[in-house]
Amino acid sequence: EAWGVARRVRRRFRGGRVVDVCAGHGLLGQMLLLLDDRSPSVLLVDRVVPASAATLRRALAAEWPRLEGRVEAAEAALADVELRPDDLVVSVHACGALTDHVIDRAMAARARLAVMPCCHDLDVCGTGDLDGWVDGPTAVDIMRAVRLRTAGWQVWTQTIPREITPQNRLLLARAAPASR
Repeated sequence: EAWGVARRVRRRFRGGRVVDVCAGHGLLGQMLLLLDDRSPSVLLVDRVVPASAATLRRALAAEWPRLEGRVEAAEAALADVELRPDDLVVSVHACGALTDHVIDRAMAARARLAVMPCCHDLDVCGTGDLDGWVDGPTAVDIMRAVRLRTAGWQVWTQTIPREITPQNRLLLARAAPASR
């Protein structure tokens, strides 16, 4: 899953610090570094970092030494993380409205964004009343893309193979360049 997402994200976005939100073990962020050495580092952020995450980071760095010193893990809330316009903010399976929070934070910082949502909370996340035509989770993700487009962002929608995960919709976006 992390490899499938990382490959698609790197086809669209290169360079910049990677901020992997709701990172868990941080595999996505580290894969993004392996695919693009122009990114100086990755910040892996989660409220609770799994105990085995450090073991995985060491194992990956032993196999790919260029990761050494470029991976930082932070046990923190997303609201406590400073995001910058040159960042690439990524998140896989940020549950429910957490995906919307990731989008909001990336938009506020004008950082590039790639999210693969899951666990759509239809009581909290907006369907735009499209759930009469499409299933609720699809309606929520469509409205997320529409919100970004309405704010002037460039948006790309993709999927990874359903055999990898049934929660396979990938939403990529970046702020439109500032007009002069």
